[in-house]
Amino acid sequence: MSSRLSADVRYSLEAFSRRGGLAGPHKDGWGIAWYVDEDVRLLKESEPAADSACVRFIQDHPFSAAIVVSHIRKATRGPRAMKNCQPFARELGGRMHVFAHNGDLAEGLRGVAASGFRPVGDTDSERAFCALLERLRPLWQGGGTPAIDARLGVVADFAAEIRRLGPANFIYSDADAVFFHGHRRVHGDRPVPEPPGLHVLCRRCAGRPAMLSAEGLAVTLVAEQEVVLAASVPLTDEPGWRALAEGEIVVARHGRILATASSPAAPG
Repeated sequence: MSSRLSADVRYSLEAFSRRGGLAGPHKDGWGIAWYVDEDVRLLKESEPAADSACVRFIQDHPFSAAIVVSHIRKATRGPRAMKNCQPFARELGGRMHVFAHNGDLAEGLRGVAASGFRPVGDTDSERAFCALLERLRPLWQGGGTPAIDARLGVVADFAAEIRRLGPANFIYSDADAVFFHGHRRVHGDRPVPEPPGLHVLCRRCAGRPAMLSAEGLAVTLVAEQEVVLAASVPLTDEPGWRALAEGEIVVARHGRILATASSPAAPG
């Protein structure tokens, strides 16, 4: 989620998983990160959300934030362990950066071993995050926030590279903007990943306060609130959800879409 103003958010991660038909296989952990200024509060566990006292605490104590990233894990690489649960968070340029990936990437990510960012866990997703931060590092070394176009260019090139390794849907935030990249995912019983891998929805509340409600998610919309939501599958039955094209990147800031890009396939 990216919103113009901080929104009161109530999460039920177990219900959230059921909405996408994920309750069965996605039982290997969960995580949720929300921004407070340039820092993040990050909660995650390797246990199923249904068995978590921490999840129940989140359900009973809504929080307020303008950027929220959450993930429910099905282990493909690395055992069930907290170090392998997403989202992942790292500091770069005096900001906390957050990353969540849905997919399964083969070996071959370059530039991780020699970088200043080292994986803590065993997942392909965390290696991908470290590789992305290494590519972004030159932009953030000069101080200040790099231009959106420059950041988007790096993210697009990176996305094209990792799509060659497998399904590469991801959400990445640098505390200023949120980058959504859609690719492919497994749909139902079909074994081969297919697009779409990510959907987005833009909502605006221009009049009285309202509520954006889905199974597992409730966002209080105050007057003049604007929100961009992204999820693997549409969270509500309302019109407006749009499937991202394969390789499409959407950039959101303060609840508005700033830019979109089609990330071309990497050569070779």
